[in-house]
Amino acid sequence: MTTPSLNLVPFVDVDNMMRLVHAVGIEPFLQELADYVAEDFRRWPLFDKTPRVAAHSPEGVIELMPTSDGTLYGFKYVNGHPKNMKEGRQTVTAFGMLSDVDTGYPLLLSEMTILTALRTAATSAVAAGALARPDARCMALIGNGAQSEFQAMAFRAVLGVDRLRLYDIDPAATARCAANLARFGFDITPCTSAEEAVEGADIITTATADKQYATILSDNMVGAGVHINAVGGDCPGKTELHRDILLRSEIFVEYPPQTRIEGEIQQLDADYPVKELWQVLSGEIAGRSDARQVTLFDSVGFATEDFSALRYVRDKLGAHGFYQDLDLLADPDEPRDLFGMLLRAAPVARSA
Repeated sequence: MTTPSLNLVPFVDVDNMMRLVHAVGIEPFLQELADYVAEDFRRWPLFDKTPRVAAHSPEGVIELMPTSDGTLYGFKYVNGHPKNMKEGRQTVTAFGMLSDVDTGYPLLLSEMTILTALRTAATSAVAAGALARPDARCMALIGNGAQSEFQAMAFRAVLGVDRLRLYDIDPAATARCAANLARFGFDITPCTSAEEAVEGADIITTATADKQYATILSDNMVGAGVHINAVGGDCPGKTELHRDILLRSEIFVEYPPQTRIEGEIQQLDADYPVKELWQVLSGEIAGRSDARQVTLFDSVGFATEDFSALRYVRDKLGAHGFYQDLDLLADPDEPRDLFGMLLRAAPVARSA
C-alpha cells in the first residue's frame, strides 16, 4: 500500500485504471461508483453548476465539464467525434482532474475514457433504480457500441437485470457485445431490428453515436410501464426518440439548462415541464407513480457525475496503489524564488 505524495500529483493512466477496475471487480466497482454518484446527487445544492463549455465542429464536439462542492474542484476534458470509428479511433476520449479548493493544488489526474463509460453506466443504473419498475429484469440495448457492455453490467450490478435484447445497425457490433457479455450469465437475444429488440423489455436503453436527428424509437415501440434510458442524445442536433414519446412520458433530467440544449427535450418548447433526478434521489419529489407510467431519463451527462467518479478513484488509491506520481507542480524551497529554482537547474558548463 502506498500514499500519494503531498508534492507530487497521482496520475492514473489507462493501464492502471484497468488494473484498478479488475482489482475491485467490475460489478463491485460499478455498484460502489453508483453509490458515489447517488450521494453527490443528494448533495446537489452544494455544487457549482454550469452547462459544459463546448466547442462544436461539423465533425463533433470538444467539451470542458467543471464543478465544485466547495471542498473539491473537478473538471473533465471530453470529446465526441462519431466519425472517429471509421478511422479506428474512439468516438469519446477524456481525462480529468480533481483539486483541493483551499490550496488550488491538484490531487488527482486521471484517464477518463474508460472511467466516463463506467460513470455513465453507473448514473443510468442509479436513475433506473429510482424510475424503473422494481421488477424490471429485461433490457433492450439499442446501439451496441463502446458504451453498451458497461450499461449492461451496471444494470446487472445495481438492478439485477439479467436478460438482454441487443440490436445495432451493424450486426458485427451486436455479435461483439454478446460475446463480451457471454461470461457474465446474461440471457442474451441478438435482434435484427429495434422493433424486435423492445419486445418484452422492461427497460430500453438507446446508446447510438451518430450526430444527427434520428428516430431510434418511434412512439408505437414504447409500451406502458417501460423505463427509457436515453443515453445517445448528448449534443445539439442529436436525438434518438420521436417527439411523441416525450409528450407521453414523465421526463427526468440531470441539469435542465444543459439538457434543454443537448438532450431529447431540445425537441420540446423551452418551458416544457421536466423533473430533476436529484430531487427524486433526495426524496423531494416522487419518481415513478404507477406501474403503467412511461418514465424517461434524458441523460446527457453532467459534471457532478465526473466529480463523483474522480472522487471514487481517489479514495481507492491508498488501498490499491495503481497510479504513478507526476512531478507536475513547481516546488521551490522558497515559494517566492521560482526564478532561482530555474537558475539552479541550468546545466553545468563543461571546461575546455
